[in-house]
Amino acid sequence: MISFAILGCGRIGRMHARNIKAHPRAELVGVYDVVAKAADEVAAELGSRVLGSVDEALNDPKIDAVFIASSTDTHVDLITRSAKAGKAVLCEKPIDLDIARVEACWTEIGKLDPLVMIGFNRRFDPSFKALRDRIQGGELGRLEQVVITSRDPAPPPVQYVKGSGGLFRDMTIHDFDMARYLAGDIVEVQAMGGNLIDPGIKEVGDIDAAMIVMRAASGALVHINNSRRCSYGYDQRVEAFGEKGMLQAHNRRATTVEAWGAEGTQARDPVLNFFIERYFEAYMAEINHFVDCVEKHEKPLAGFPEGREALRLADAALESLNTGRSVRLDG
Repeated sequence: MISFAILGCGRIGRMHARNIKAHPRAELVGVYDVVAKAADEVAAELGSRVLGSVDEALNDPKIDAVFIASSTDTHVDLITRSAKAGKAVLCEKPIDLDIARVEACWTEIGKLDPLVMIGFNRRFDPSFKALRDRIQGGELGRLEQVVITSRDPAPPPVQYVKGSGGLFRDMTIHDFDMARYLAGDIVEVQAMGGNLIDPGIKEVGDIDAAMIVMRAASGALVHINNSRRCSYGYDQRVEAFGEKGMLQAHNRRATTVEAWGAEGTQARDPVLNFFIERYFEAYMAEINHFVDCVEKHEKPLAGFPEGREALRLADAALESLNTGRSVRLDG
């Protein structure tokens, strides 16, 4: 049984706390949040104890692992302190908004050989994983193209956008990781973005729509398209194309029922509305993988290096957007 502390009890932390509570090989020992009410609510719901501080969690020998679900600006400090305390770490993305801080973090803790996993949950989506497994199994022959579609149902509050690091570091970072998951290392990035949806996002210096084209070291081409608004729900699709054919992973719906009648055919339920519903199985599988890694002392599928590389791609996309040029990445 792997015992956990949750650091951060907002929407995402509460969801992870519930998933840990439901896992047969995990125990939710304690929860902490700088907003005491948030921690109190999660503890009361799940029968856990409220931790008075981060140090209380890190100094508790009964706690094996910490799940960092606090704001991004706290991640590097909490990863560093947790690793030095000998805890296994599962941290929400991104590691930080500043690649220099990310590099400095690993310089400080890398020698400890810590178990650090970053929350790129989409790697654990059953359909995306099956698609990758079939690519790796040679079903497509040589992989030539990957198309990743990711569109949110509605723009986030402008106040959130101001501190998010921008679309590439906040939203597209999942897609950058998916690109590497499917196509391998990326060596060139070209990005174009615009303000098509929310004037408030433009006012704080960010974009709300983007298309990114990338080249993998293998030669495969990857296209990512993002939007902060999608009228029909949370649009999450992946297509892989190769010399022998194509694989597609489609949107998820509440049911598979179709309606046929005089007014239309193949009418279906709307796509699932947002990330917690859409990626429910992925979040559960993510926790399961982390527990396996802690128990077996194995490296996670999405470790610190994967978090660092996704941020490098986000930075390259931003540079490309600002300069109008493609950006090549060194190894």
